[in-house]
Amino acid sequence: MRTPSVRYRIFRIGNLVFLTLLSLTMILPFINVLAQSLSSSEAIMGGKVSFWPVAFTWINYEYVFGDASFWRAFAVSVGVTLFGTLVNLAATASLAYPVSRPEYKGRSVVVMFVLITVVFSAPLIPNFILMKELHLVNNPLVLIVPGAINAFNFFVMRSFFAQLPGELIDAARIDGCGEFGIIWRIVIPLSKPAMASLGIFYAVGHWNAYSTALYYLNDPAWWPIQVTLKKLFESDDISVDAGSAVYSTLAHTSPEGIKMATIIIATLPIIIIYPFLQKHFVKGIMVGSVKS
Repeated sequence: MRTPSVRYRIFRIGNLVFLTLLSLTMILPFINVLAQSLSSSEAIMGGKVSFWPVAFTWINYEYVFGDASFWRAFAVSVGVTLFGTLVNLAATASLAYPVSRPEYKGRSVVVMFVLITVVFSAPLIPNFILMKELHLVNNPLVLIVPGAINAFNFFVMRSFFAQLPGELIDAARIDGCGEFGIIWRIVIPLSKPAMASLGIFYAVGHWNAYSTALYYLNDPAWWPIQVTLKKLFESDDISVDAGSAVYSTLAHTSPEGIKMATIIIATLPIIIIYPFLQKHFVKGIMVGSVKS
């Protein structure tokens, strides 16, 4: 076995140092936010918190967990993420499958229209008028329907489907399986890596939905967690009704501590779910990107 050259070793060490420093720029801010969320209001306001909690306390989380508006926004985000991701995957697969098959004569036209959406994006005001005419303004479906198919994800899934053996599809047709049966019984089960990786993309996009909700949803009852977090950061102080369940904890918290705790809770679902789908993530993207 040939030993690596000196230049290669230097490159690997330099690459490792660079990636470590790059990782720290992303990890340290998160650690700082976590430390502040677990620190007392005096320590936060005094600027004493860096990367370790000062005067450790759960009071900020007690306030957030007792806030009804937070749970309402959290439920909206969970619902939109779950339902929206299912709609995205179903719509993307339904369009990508026929375009991936050579017997479909109109596939070049479909691909051209999808490419047009990549090159030309509608400005905000025409988009708003369109959403209004479709009765999607102040309708939670505006977070799901307009973005049912993402162009990048469509091309990845089309490439993955194109690599499936044509003989398998032909055999299913000979056995009397219809096109929808082929998709849901054969194509989708064989495309789990691609579906998992694209599912992550769609789920993260829905969970981080901000601008769409801000533009088109006026009712706070339909605001997802990101919009609620933005409104929280716009406020300099926290005010609740005297009869609220979190009123007793308000005197022991600070606006900054509550904001930091909300950030951590809003980030946790993606951090928890990602490791379970990570093994499919790289495989799905790599395999789906080999063939264009």
